[in-house]
Amino acid sequence: MLLRRALDGLYLVSAGLAGLSLFGIFIVMMAQVFLRQGNIQLPGADDFTAYLCVATTFFALAYTFKRGELIRVGLFIDKAGPALRRWIEVAVLGLAAALVTYIVYWTFSDAMFSREIEEVAQGSVPFLIWIPKLAIPLGSGILLVAILDELVSVLRGQKPSYVIAAEERAARGDFSAEV
Repeated sequence: MLLRRALDGLYLVSAGLAGLSLFGIFIVMMAQVFLRQGNIQLPGADDFTAYLCVATTFFALAYTFKRGELIRVGLFIDKAGPALRRWIEVAVLGLAAALVTYIVYWTFSDAMFSREIEEVAQGSVPFLIWIPKLAIPLGSGILLVAILDELVSVLRGQKPSYVIAAEERAARGDFSAEV
Protein backbone atom coordinates (compact mmCIF):
# COMPACT_ATOMS: atom_id res chain seq x y z
CA MET A 1 0.00 0.00 0.00
CA LEU A 2 2.79 2.42 0.90
CA LEU A 3 4.75 1.42 -2.21
CA ARG A 4 1.61 1.86 -4.38
CA ARG A 5 1.08 5.39 -3.01
CA ALA A 6 4.77 6.22 -3.51
CA LEU A 7 4.72 5.02 -7.13
CA ASP A 8 1.47 6.83 -7.91
CA GLY A 9 2.97 9.93 -6.28
CA LEU A 10 6.07 9.60 -8.48
CA TYR A 11 3.91 9.45 -11.60
CA LEU A 12 1.91 12.44 -10.42
CA VAL A 13 5.05 14.47 -9.64
CA SER A 14 6.37 13.64 -13.09
CA ALA A 15 3.10 14.82 -14.64
CA GLY A 16 3.40 17.97 -12.52
CA LEU A 17 6.88 18.60 -13.92
CA ALA A 18 5.44 18.17 -17.42
CA GLY A 19 2.76 20.72 -16.54
CA LEU A 20 5.35 23.15 -15.18
CA SER A 21 7.41 22.73 -18.34
CA LEU A 22 4.33 23.45 -20.44
CA PHE A 23 3.61 26.50 -18.31
CA GLY A 24 7.24 27.57 -18.83
CA ILE A 25 6.66 27.44 -22.60
CA PHE A 26 3.62 29.67 -22.12
CA ILE A 27 5.65 32.16 -20.03
CA VAL A 28 8.46 32.33 -22.61
CA MET A 29 6.03 32.78 -25.48
CA MET A 30 4.02 35.47 -23.68
CA ALA A 31 7.24 37.28 -22.76
CA GLN A 32 8.19 37.23 -26.45
CA VAL A 33 4.80 38.67 -27.42
CA PHE A 34 5.00 41.52 -24.93
CA LEU A 35 8.66 42.29 -25.59
CA ARG A 36 8.07 42.44 -29.35
CA GLN A 37 5.70 45.34 -28.74
CA GLY A 38 8.78 47.32 -27.72
CA ASN A 39 10.98 45.87 -30.49
CA ILE A 40 12.91 43.84 -27.90
CA GLN A 41 14.10 40.28 -28.53
CA LEU A 42 14.11 37.68 -25.76
CA PRO A 43 17.54 36.04 -26.04
CA GLY A 44 17.47 32.25 -26.06
CA ALA A 45 13.67 32.02 -26.24
CA ASP A 46 13.75 29.43 -29.03
CA ASP A 47 16.29 27.28 -27.18
CA PHE A 48 14.39 27.45 -23.89
CA THR A 49 11.11 26.63 -25.61
CA ALA A 50 12.64 23.65 -27.42
CA TYR A 51 14.09 22.16 -24.23
CA LEU A 52 10.86 22.79 -22.34
CA CYS A 53 8.98 20.93 -25.10
CA VAL A 54 11.28 17.96 -24.60
CA ALA A 55 10.82 18.12 -20.82
CA THR A 56 7.04 18.33 -21.22
CA THR A 57 7.01 15.26 -23.43
CA PHE A 58 9.29 13.03 -21.38
CA PHE A 59 7.94 13.94 -17.95
CA ALA A 60 4.38 13.22 -19.13
CA LEU A 61 5.17 9.70 -20.40
CA ALA A 62 4.72 7.64 -17.21
CA TYR A 63 1.48 9.30 -16.13
CA THR A 64 0.07 9.05 -19.63
CA PHE A 65 1.09 5.39 -19.87
CA LYS A 66 -0.53 4.47 -16.55
CA ARG A 67 -3.79 6.16 -17.58
CA GLY A 68 -3.92 4.24 -20.86
CA GLU A 69 -3.56 7.37 -22.97
CA LEU A 70 -0.54 6.29 -25.04
CA ILE A 71 -1.18 4.85 -28.49
CA ARG A 72 -1.72 1.12 -28.27
CA VAL A 73 -2.52 -1.20 -31.13
CA GLY A 74 -4.77 -3.94 -29.83
CA LEU A 75 -5.90 -5.63 -33.04
CA PHE A 76 -4.39 -8.98 -32.06
CA ILE A 77 -4.35 -8.84 -28.28
CA ASP A 78 -8.01 -7.77 -28.02
CA LYS A 79 -9.04 -11.00 -29.75
CA ALA A 80 -6.86 -13.25 -27.58
CA GLY A 81 -8.22 -15.22 -24.65
CA PRO A 82 -7.30 -14.20 -21.08
CA ALA A 83 -4.35 -16.60 -20.71
CA LEU A 84 -2.78 -15.75 -24.06
CA ARG A 85 -3.47 -12.06 -23.52
CA ARG A 86 -1.62 -12.17 -20.20
CA TRP A 87 1.49 -13.67 -21.80
CA ILE A 88 1.37 -11.22 -24.67
CA GLU A 89 1.18 -8.38 -22.13
CA VAL A 90 4.18 -9.85 -20.28
CA ALA A 91 6.19 -10.13 -23.51
CA VAL A 92 5.31 -6.63 -24.69
CA LEU A 93 5.97 -5.05 -21.28
CA GLY A 94 9.30 -6.93 -21.07
CA LEU A 95 10.30 -5.67 -24.52
CA ALA A 96 9.21 -2.13 -23.60
CA ALA A 97 11.25 -2.32 -20.39
CA ALA A 98 14.33 -3.43 -22.33
CA LEU A 99 13.96 -0.66 -24.92
CA VAL A 100 13.32 2.06 -22.35
CA THR A 101 16.29 0.84 -20.27
CA TYR A 102 18.44 1.26 -23.39
CA ILE A 103 17.07 4.79 -23.88
CA VAL A 104 17.68 5.73 -20.23
CA TYR A 105 21.23 4.41 -20.32
CA TRP A 106 22.30 6.17 -23.51
CA THR A 107 20.53 9.48 -22.90
CA PHE A 108 21.96 9.64 -19.38
CA SER A 109 25.42 8.84 -20.78
CA ASP A 110 24.97 11.62 -23.34
CA ALA A 111 23.95 14.13 -20.67
CA MET A 112 26.93 13.19 -18.49
CA PHE A 113 29.28 13.45 -21.47
CA SER A 114 27.90 16.94 -22.15
CA ARG A 115 28.57 17.76 -18.49
CA GLU A 116 32.09 16.36 -18.69
CA ILE A 117 33.04 18.45 -21.74
CA GLU A 118 31.11 21.47 -20.41
CA GLU A 119 29.02 21.68 -23.57
CA VAL A 120 27.01 24.87 -23.92
CA ALA A 121 24.04 25.71 -26.12
CA GLN A 122 24.93 27.24 -29.47
CA GLY A 123 22.14 29.83 -29.33
CA SER A 124 22.30 33.41 -28.13
CA VAL A 125 22.35 32.32 -24.46
CA PRO A 126 25.20 29.88 -23.78
CA PHE A 127 23.77 27.72 -20.95
CA LEU A 128 25.10 24.32 -19.93
CA ILE A 129 23.29 21.85 -22.14
CA TRP A 130 23.51 18.82 -19.85
CA ILE A 131 20.92 20.33 -17.52
CA PRO A 132 18.00 20.32 -19.99
CA LYS A 133 19.28 17.05 -21.47
CA LEU A 134 18.60 15.37 -18.12
CA ALA A 135 14.85 15.61 -18.73
CA ILE A 136 15.09 12.76 -21.23
CA PRO A 137 16.69 10.09 -19.01
CA LEU A 138 14.72 11.25 -15.95
CA GLY A 139 11.36 11.13 -17.73
CA SER A 140 12.29 7.87 -19.45
CA GLY A 141 13.46 6.45 -16.12
CA ILE A 142 10.10 7.21 -14.54
CA LEU A 143 8.42 5.59 -17.55
CA LEU A 144 10.63 2.54 -16.99
CA VAL A 145 9.44 2.35 -13.38
CA ALA A 146 5.83 2.54 -14.62
CA ILE A 147 6.43 -0.23 -17.17
CA LEU A 148 8.03 -2.46 -14.53
CA ASP A 149 5.14 -1.63 -12.18
CA GLU A 150 2.69 -2.87 -14.83
CA LEU A 151 4.83 -5.92 -15.59
CA VAL A 152 4.75 -6.97 -11.93
CA SER A 153 0.98 -6.47 -11.86
CA VAL A 154 0.48 -8.62 -14.95
CA LEU A 155 2.80 -11.32 -13.59
CA ARG A 156 0.66 -11.34 -10.42
CA GLY A 157 -2.39 -12.03 -12.59
CA GLN A 158 -3.86 -8.54 -12.38
CA LYS A 159 -5.14 -6.43 -15.24
CA PRO A 160 -2.80 -3.61 -16.28
CA SER A 161 -3.95 -0.19 -15.10
CA TYR A 162 -3.95 1.10 -18.70
CA VAL A 163 -6.46 -1.60 -19.65
CA ILE A 164 -8.63 -0.80 -16.61
CA ALA A 165 -8.53 2.91 -17.49
CA ALA A 166 -9.55 2.18 -21.10
CA GLU A 167 -12.40 -0.05 -19.91
CA GLU A 168 -13.62 2.63 -17.50
CA ARG A 169 -13.60 5.22 -20.30
CA ALA A 170 -15.52 2.87 -22.58
CA ALA A 171 -18.09 2.18 -19.82
CA ARG A 172 -18.69 5.93 -19.57
CA GLY A 173 -19.11 6.13 -23.34
CA ASP A 174 -15.87 8.07 -23.73
CA PHE A 175 -14.06 6.83 -26.81
CA SER A 176 -11.87 9.92 -27.24
CA ALA A 177 -8.66 7.95 -26.68
CA GLU A 178 -9.61 5.17 -29.07
CA VAL A 179 -8.63 5.33 -32.71
